[in-house]
Amino acid sequence: MVAVNPYVGPREFAVEIRHVLDCPREVQADEQWSHVGSKKNQRWLWYAIDAATGRVLSFVLGKRTKAVCKQLLANLKTFNIRTYYTDDWESYSSLIPKEKHVIGKRNTQKIENKNLSFRTRIKRLARKTICFSKSELLHDTVIGLFINRYCF
Repeated sequence: MVAVNPYVGPREFAVEIRHVLDCPREVQADEQWSHVGSKKNQRWLWYAIDAATGRVLSFVLGKRTKAVCKQLLANLKTFNIRTYYTDDWESYSSLIPKEKHVIGKRNTQKIENKNLSFRTRIKRLARKTICFSKSELLHDTVIGLFINRYCF
């Protein structure tokens, strides 16, 4: 029998959470470009999804640097990840062990589709738009709230 925390909610939900934390995962990771104020001030949404379910496991907003990628991977340490599927960005190759890392478009279709959904639903992520943020705090908050509401 699985121990259930009464503050988590119904038993089914608690069992599902337990399964999520225990099961090995295949993860797709990607980054998505946006800007604050002007296109010179770039912000990147780094996130990872479960390859089987499409659920967002973690996300980080910041620059397109190795440090931000490292933060995303640190957030994913909670999960027992078997394989990382990514594009050929150098930060992934340098931080993910080669035996767990698969590079290519074939296995990142689900996250690329999610990028398109985000771009469609969050106008701040669209490439050509009149909707943009003037502050990084507001920009990160809007995107974070959307992901927390619709993707977790």
